[in-house]
Amino acid sequence: MEHSTLRIRGLRKRYRGRRGALANDGVDLEVAPGNVVGLLGHNGAGKTTLVNQVVGIVRPDEGTIHVDGIDAVARPDLARRLVSVQAQANVPITGLTPRRAIELVGRIRGGDRVEVSRRTEELLHALDLGEWADTPAQKISGGIARLTAFAMTTVVPGRLVVLDEPTNDVDPVRRRLLWAQIRGLADAGAAVLLVTHNVREAERVVDHLAILDRGRVVASGTPAELTAPVRGSLTVELDLPDGALPDWPSVAAPTGLARQRAVATVPASDAAGLVAWAQARVDAGTLERYALVPASLEDVYLTLVGAEFDASTTVAPSGALAAAPQEVSA
Repeated sequence: MEHSTLRIRGLRKRYRGRRGALANDGVDLEVAPGNVVGLLGHNGAGKTTLVNQVVGIVRPDEGTIHVDGIDAVARPDLARRLVSVQAQANVPITGLTPRRAIELVGRIRGGDRVEVSRRTEELLHALDLGEWADTPAQKISGGIARLTAFAMTTVVPGRLVVLDEPTNDVDPVRRRLLWAQIRGLADAGAAVLLVTHNVREAERVVDHLAILDRGRVVASGTPAELTAPVRGSLTVELDLPDGALPDWPSVAAPTGLARQRAVATVPASDAAGLVAWAQARVDAGTLERYALVPASLEDVYLTLVGAEFDASTTVAPSGALAAAPQEVSA
């Protein structure tokens, strides 16, 4: 990897009162200019703790953090000047409008007034925020507030841009616009650290991924490298009636079950038989719906972290073969 804007080595942090568990346990991570590095993990995996150490809010017990060559542990004040951060919680902007909040942050970060105004307008348009640009903050939705926080972070981006769950509360249409802006930040030369649990959507924009579980990086690589083990496999998702359990055929390898949704992987060569099996159950009324899609990074993630399938992090699969009672669509 080329010279890294962010370089983390051997990072360890233990919080008191947590039965001795390490929030971060020997984490190594690099983010180079022009790259989006995704940090994936479930709640409690240690993602936000890592971010808080990068920006100097929390001091590590062991390890090193360098931001553009600056020792961020010894000199967090200098390192912080090179970083712009969108935290998990939105910055309160009561009394301001989105436009005014974005412009104020741009000026605070040293941006030229004319350039900050131009960039603000660019972000408002790109994120489809024009309708709310001059609405008082107390009257905007959580999703609009989240997008405003992203614009505040990136109106004058640092050399390192850290985004902690930037798509939370954002509607599906504007999430697509937001992902495009995240990709654009890296294409313009910034190093982007993207903290997320939205595996499917993040896969489309990241260059490199690190999967965090119980404070440790359990896998890292490009999306292609991480998904190599599941090439030639398909993922099948079942929507079950309340209280029902799937009676998977022998060719299916279950990977998760939650909220009346079951997930498994099957060899692509067994797709026809799986469709026939699922359609028969739809016709019998014991299955509400099924979808068959190529196996993805999400399947790798679930296998690695051993977590239950979380339907809240999964969007409707694009181009899936799906079926419901009396309906089949491609």
